[in-house]
Amino acid sequence: MTRPTGFAYTREQFQQTVETALATAKRLGATDAGAEVSEGVGLSVSVRLGELENVERNRDKSLGVTVYVGQRRGNASTSDFSAAAIEQTVRAAHDIARFTAEDPAAGLPDESDMAAAGDAARDLDLFHPWAVDAEAAAVLALRCEAAALATDARVSNSEGAAVSAQQSHFFMGNSRGFRGGYASSRHSISVAPIAVTPRAKGRRSEPDMQRDHWYSSMRDARELAQPEAVGRYAAERALSRLASRKIATCEVPVLFESSLAAGLLGSYVAATSGGSLYRKASFLEGCLGQEVLAPHLDVREQPHERKGKGSAPFDDEGVATRPRNVVEAGIVQGYFLSSYSARKLGMKTTGHAGGSHNLTLTSRNTQPGDDLDAMLRKLGRGLFITELIGQGVNGVTGDYSRGAAGFWVERGRIVHPVHEVTIAGNLRDMFRGIVALGADTYTYGSKTVGSLLIERMKVAGA
Repeated sequence: MTRPTGFAYTREQFQQTVETALATAKRLGATDAGAEVSEGVGLSVSVRLGELENVERNRDKSLGVTVYVGQRRGNASTSDFSAAAIEQTVRAAHDIARFTAEDPAAGLPDESDMAAAGDAARDLDLFHPWAVDAEAAAVLALRCEAAALATDARVSNSEGAAVSAQQSHFFMGNSRGFRGGYASSRHSISVAPIAVTPRAKGRRSEPDMQRDHWYSSMRDARELAQPEAVGRYAAERALSRLASRKIATCEVPVLFESSLAAGLLGSYVAATSGGSLYRKASFLEGCLGQEVLAPHLDVREQPHERKGKGSAPFDDEGVATRPRNVVEAGIVQGYFLSSYSARKLGMKTTGHAGGSHNLTLTSRNTQPGDDLDAMLRKLGRGLFITELIGQGVNGVTGDYSRGAAGFWVERGRIVHPVHEVTIAGNLRDMFRGIVALGADTYTYGSKTVGSLLIERMKVAGA
């Protein structure tokens, strides 16, 4: 029997649990049903100032069952995989369905949309278990923090460093014949050093204290950045923020660091996702076929990228995922739809129950030499942002307002660090106002973007 490394249950046991749940639903009179069983195992270790601070181990499991009685839907879950618990869970879902109002959009995906057996079994190289124990993880975290503290005497404090090793597997099936599941892993190392400028002798001013962080996250632990490299870079980021100052309120070009630019792509995904669209809660409602981004921009989706953080052969409903152009020359080519949201909109599912898969934002104008220095030169005079604070994004209107920190730039060169400012605009204008995208690409979660220059934004300062 196939038992992925580190797990208590085999794939065959998971499949049998799903089959039992589906058979029980059919016996109770369900017209359709789906079930998913999963298990997750992990280790997280944190240290602070050279001492072990915390060791956490997690092991969880779950069975979720969805039952349809006509167009009435019920859902229930349990962490008990015994035969009696499975029966009770399916009955609970069935009872909920019987007394729920009918919903014309409710139901499993159409059979033609679901991944075929061969596609569902596609190996995307997502599972790389890391046989690290608490002691070894602590050593890595200590090395990372020690490197940060050794970078400069002004890095004298830390919020700690951490190492995490996580892996999971699942199996799902439904009454329309879909069966599929796979194992995946995600490992990381991170640190948050604090840089301090001592109070000047004879002055009453408080010492300047700045914090920053950095991390490395991969499916395969062998591909993680070295702990020392993570620590040093995090320290350099904290040091660069010392002597931050406020700036006067202005309206200037704004350059988003590549690690932050992915958030703007995330806002685009949220605005073109089915839930927002059918509820008419999106500022991009009805944008299909319209030019929404600047005409030099494209967005490509690659769900089958090997080791990709957003890779999946099928979505959370078993619908096949496919590579596609999401945006071409700034024009929207498709939404992000589940079966339910697609029916609400009178469209077909795009295989996005559960979210997007490996999106890359590119510009037709980007040159290989467009690194950060080149992007700063393109910025000229304005604000280079390295930190965003708060969640000030209104998905209905597109209004965007967030606290920010970064650097003031003059003549393409950083002049001084900046803090306690707010940047504001509207996402519709911001998307159209993207004038350049850097070649310094960074993958944040399932989104890959370079540093991103917006022609003009309001900056509220002193």
